[in-house]
Amino acid sequence: MTSPEPAAAARPDLAPDTIVVETGRPDRADGASVNPPIDLSSTFISSGDIESSPYAYARFDTPAWTPFEEALAQLEHAALPGLVFGSGLAAISAVIGLVPAGGTLIIPTHSYQGALASAAQIADRQGFALNTVDIADTEAVIAALDKAAAKGAPASAGEGEPGAASAPAADAADAGVGGSGEGSGMLWVESPTNPMLEVADVPELVAAAKERGFRVCVDNTFATPLLQTPLDLGTDIVVHSVTKYLAGHSDVVLGAALTSSHELRERLHTERSMRGAIAGPFEVWLALRGLRTLAVRLDRAQANAQAIAERLAAHPAVVETRYPGLPNDPGHARAKAQMNGFGAIIAFTVDTAEKATAIAEAVRLWTPATSLGGVESLIERRRRHPSEPESVPEGLLRLSVGIENLDDLWTDLAAALG
Repeated sequence: MTSPEPAAAARPDLAPDTIVVETGRPDRADGASVNPPIDLSSTFISSGDIESSPYAYARFDTPAWTPFEEALAQLEHAALPGLVFGSGLAAISAVIGLVPAGGTLIIPTHSYQGALASAAQIADRQGFALNTVDIADTEAVIAALDKAAAKGAPASAGEGEPGAASAPAADAADAGVGGSGEGSGMLWVESPTNPMLEVADVPELVAAAKERGFRVCVDNTFATPLLQTPLDLGTDIVVHSVTKYLAGHSDVVLGAALTSSHELRERLHTERSMRGAIAGPFEVWLALRGLRTLAVRLDRAQANAQAIAERLAAHPAVVETRYPGLPNDPGHARAKAQMNGFGAIIAFTVDTAEKATAIAEAVRLWTPATSLGGVESLIERRRRHPSEPESVPEGLLRLSVGIENLDDLWTDLAAALG
């Protein structure tokens, strides 16, 4: 297949909340559609050299994906079109698969549990070390990077889990964007983290990782490209669970990965094609339609979340409230410095698991369900999942705040707390 064309240049005169509406549309012409059509073809006419054709078979590329991949690239400031995957975990697993044998993957202790499980399986299969760190503790992360780069061995920081023995690290220069070398491995960043809402010092961690020969991937699902654009900070790859805020209506399962490196994009494209981790045309069309309202949905959800977090922080039944928008939150200063908003996820803790479960069962407007980022408000006790890290409090409830009326949401939650 032909190499991807550069992503359509973002309009510098347009704000991100305009870009979500305007990108990924057909060329303007009399009689043309305003929205891209749903292309359901599985195969495409190819009369000659397959290498010269942009489309040949829908497992490799299809015009059904192109508008969404272009739109997301513009939002994330990627130099190349994004890659849509069949799920967020498919995108995550493809990126983790780039860690070389003998290298090290450093990943937050409080990460999406699917990422942690996938990382453990891939590390065992490919023979690289896996280490978990407190991503908000910058010194601990840098110490882990130093140890891994110097010894090529598991860099225990906090609750690290050693993987296979590692070879000495390669030169840092080999891990640069587009470089041919593998470097020492990969630093995985979630910020804010799931479900503890910890905020990483992303600029400093990216710089430190690059100096030590590590590639960097940032899971930008919670923040979305409207609140932070990690590629602008030198991150090699950004991943999303499109299922969440980007699609925004809890009706599709999709993922995406973005990079400005031709080499990395080609490797991820090959992984998607050969593993068959592809998305259906209709699901991608729904995601693009959902993306159109991302800015207004996020604005409303953030406003609701800020007010609810403040009320939770003052409630006598609540032991702790974590939300970066609270001035006394440990991540507030960092979030304020490096993000354009605080998001719409809240974590709060009551004193027992039984009370947390009772609250989740007592609400009538909030929906007790997993996932996040939809228009509806969800509540979930995270430790009900056996795979959730033990460092997550038993009484922690994660809220995905939606776009309903604020007073209705609070009345329902306050009644359950009472």
